[in-house]
Amino acid sequence: MDSLTQIVLGAACGEAVLGKKIGNKALLFGAIGGTIPDLDVYMGSLLYNNEIDAMLFHRGFMHSILFSVLAAILLGWGVYKLYNSGNRLGTTTKKDWIWLFFWSLFTHPILDCFTPYGTQLFKPFSNYRVAFNNIAVVDPIYTLPFLICVIVLMFFNRKSNRRKLWLKLGLGISSVYMLLTIGNKFYIDSIFRKSMTENNINFERYSTQPAIFNNVLWYGIIETDSLYFVANYSLLDTKNRFLNFKELPKQRDLKPSEFNDIENLAWFSNYYYSVYKINDTDYQYNDLRYPILDENNPNSSVFSLTLYKDKNRLNIKPFEPKFDNFNEIMSNMWLRIKGI
Repeated sequence: MDSLTQIVLGAACGEAVLGKKIGNKALLFGAIGGTIPDLDVYMGSLLYNNEIDAMLFHRGFMHSILFSVLAAILLGWGVYKLYNSGNRLGTTTKKDWIWLFFWSLFTHPILDCFTPYGTQLFKPFSNYRVAFNNIAVVDPIYTLPFLICVIVLMFFNRKSNRRKLWLKLGLGISSVYMLLTIGNKFYIDSIFRKSMTENNINFERYSTQPAIFNNVLWYGIIETDSLYFVANYSLLDTKNRFLNFKELPKQRDLKPSEFNDIENLAWFSNYYYSVYKINDTDYQYNDLRYPILDENNPNSSVFSLTLYKDKNRLNIKPFEPKFDNFNEIMSNMWLRIKGI
């Protein structure tokens, strides 16, 4: 999920493990631990000259269970050695610090697994991308109550029971909401299957996910032999069906057999993708797991990349937003959330 959410969750883990011993410093170290896996964005840029390789490095090994274990041991040992001196001598143990970093590191990729992006939780043993698709990468209803509770507990003494109460409240509210989104996911999938049946769509597979910032409006995509179908549905719609299915061509102006980079990008997109030729050297890659902005334009994907031929490989041009009417898009989404 977004960086703020991971910071809040990491801080809560730090408080749960060491808050009673070191107070607000536990929140700080937990927040640091919760941020570390996302540093793979910068590590990828340092390790690779190709932007595709750098992008695919994100949510890879640094989001794995193995990394959580190894990094927790190293960070816990290192911070303990630095912290356990002077007036702080004997106030904490090495085990305390290892547990603090383990939980703040480990909960980060676990939380990411609930989003559609995909997380390589079992790397290097498996490249499988875990994605439960039940919550958006940014969802204020999950984050804001949690954040408020963590901020409030900071003002109480580290040994106060009220501090523990606010921590439990923050963890409880966020966890209950996460369970509700999982319930929503099961409900949405059942509605989507009924909608496909009623529209006589013979599908190979399908995927559903919530729109950004909410868990009310959902997007679905269907793959058939020759094309894709996309549609959306709001929990506030008068009919409990996905309506107005739109066809998207399975455009493959570059094929995996031509460039291994296309195969890697297709794997990244769970093979819901299209590639359009722009000119002799440039192509647009659309990740169709995410909605299109214009129902009448199959090439208006929210998540699109401009590819260009770079020697015997493909590379990604610097990202440039393809829409300048953000307020209008958000307004239309809000209208759609309210139902039809």
